[in-house]
Amino acid sequence: MSESVASLYESGLERYQAGESPETLIPVFKEICDRARKNAAAWSSLAWLYLLADKPNQALRAAQKSVKMDKKAPQVRINLALAMLETGQKGVRTHIEAAQEMMALSSEIRQDIEENIADGLNRKPDWEALHRVKQWLDLE
Repeated sequence: MSESVASLYESGLERYQAGESPETLIPVFKEICDRARKNAAAWSSLAWLYLLADKPNQALRAAQKSVKMDKKAPQVRINLALAMLETGQKGVRTHIEAAQEMMALSSEIRQDIEENIADGLNRKPDWEALHRVKQWLDLE
């Protein structure tokens, strides 16, 4: 990833953490993905933003790309599971189980997932699919 793409990504994350809306950040992360097509983290972030913005079909495409690039990142698996739930796809369990296995390996990974889910529910409290995933991951 070139410096300009890396700094754009960091800036986008900072803006997200400062509370900027997904709708305004989607174009930023789309540009990052266009410039760094093999960056799983960027695709995962874009999928998450699409999910928050109620754009599950776009989220599904972005999440599929991120999982294809990095099958071992639990957040990409969770984003794909969420997008699949939102679009009525089958095969969600595989991704939930993969995320569970990764979370069992490290308390740090588990904490990151807990924080991401809490953030998602803070931004979108009635997010039914995320409530289901949280329950399946035993984070209740």
